[in-house]
Amino acid sequence: MTIKPDLTQPIPDDLGTVHFVGIGGSGMSGIARMFLAAGHRVTGSDSRETATTGTMRDLGAEVHVGHDAANVGDADTVVVTSALWPDNPELLEAQRRGLPVLHRSQALAALIADHRLVAVAGAHGKTTSTGMIVTAMVELGLDPSFVNGGVIQSLGTSSAPGGSDLFVVEADESDGSFLLYDVAVALITNVDADHLDHYGSEQAFIDAFVEFAGKASERIVVSSDDAGAKRVTEGVRAREDAPEIVTFGEAADADVRIERIVEAASVEVDLRADGEHHHMTLRVPGRHNAVNAVGAFAVLTGLGVEPADAIRGIEAFGGTERRFELHGVERGVSVYDDYAHHPTEVAAALRAARNVVGDGRIIAIHQPHLYSRTRLMAGDFARVYEELADHTVVLDVYGAREDPEPGVTGALVQERFTDQSKVEFLPDWDDAAARAAEVARDGDIVMTLSCGDVYRIIPQVLGALRQDGDGDRAQ
Repeated sequence: MTIKPDLTQPIPDDLGTVHFVGIGGSGMSGIARMFLAAGHRVTGSDSRETATTGTMRDLGAEVHVGHDAANVGDADTVVVTSALWPDNPELLEAQRRGLPVLHRSQALAALIADHRLVAVAGAHGKTTSTGMIVTAMVELGLDPSFVNGGVIQSLGTSSAPGGSDLFVVEADESDGSFLLYDVAVALITNVDADHLDHYGSEQAFIDAFVEFAGKASERIVVSSDDAGAKRVTEGVRAREDAPEIVTFGEAADADVRIERIVEAASVEVDLRADGEHHHMTLRVPGRHNAVNAVGAFAVLTGLGVEPADAIRGIEAFGGTERRFELHGVERGVSVYDDYAHHPTEVAAALRAARNVVGDGRIIAIHQPHLYSRTRLMAGDFARVYEELADHTVVLDVYGAREDPEPGVTGALVQERFTDQSKVEFLPDWDDAAARAAEVARDGDIVMTLSCGDVYRIIPQVLGALRQDGDGDRAQ
């Protein structure tokens, strides 16, 4: 089992040399970049060499491959994530020395001090919504600092310091650490029950979001449509010190109301706010991204941005890495990757792919993420894939922070399909890549889906497509 970080650990006034255990992760590398920009000496380690570890070295960090007590070196502060195992030698060394061991959210909180914080939370859509807000602010010259959970493609980075008092972050609810921040504006995209391994119950999950939203000093922007978000809104409104609440979505009583969404390779959105009608044309596909854009619009206009400027800024957003990201085309088959790892996210990603693929088909490669989620949601995953993909290859579980559970494998998802001709459980990646290439034909999409390391199978898929015959495939 992974560690449960002590979020009550006092944050030192001077963090000195900061060592990041797992510096290659998208969240950790983004925070480490900010410490480098702030003038700190930064060291770190990761289990393997990646493009991110190389980039961190180029930026000036001292990065080790593999975990060893010696990597801690002369660090004054050690930063960890909840995904760390309690026997990690660098964690043990920091504890032995009595060094401050901070969760990454505490390190981020130290960077945010004295800024006007916009925090984006929700079970789904956080990274994209954060990317839209940041892109718009940069486009409009507002010069924010930001830390996102994924690379914003147009900016080529997941984090950067800015010159204004604005700071935008993707706030992680998975372990409750989003409650650390002093928030000015809180955006809640949705509250679809997840991370119950941490919270224990859906009500506890809802309560955490109520507490997060209630901390906003200026306003809360929250979905009018999502059932969990509506429960959060009710909970916040019951508080005596409730901040201003602005709702967005398709509900008739939404403060910022979506009137029409037209889906194609890009998406058009008509919306109404403060009695005025507005139109947006997005560069990213999917109905879910239309909703994300309207939430971003509500945040930006709430900060004083003129509606037309907010729309212009959001329309400049071109996506984030690992969110419906095209990696290559071989013999007419497009290979995409998406971070979707919850049934709701998978459904949104596959619907977006359906609008892009037209008359073609979708061959999904699903990597279950977490043993607990697979055990609890195997039937939901199977239903979504069977309904929205034409064929699905299921890999084995990416356990991340969890210990294996007896009997919990990717086969749980495969077995829940009604039509077994539409699915295979192939834990060997060579077999999975070859099968996806065998099924695919000209005009189709092959799409990997998971927040694990499934993207690493993409070179094998592209290679199998290159080697694979003339396009006459099994159906």
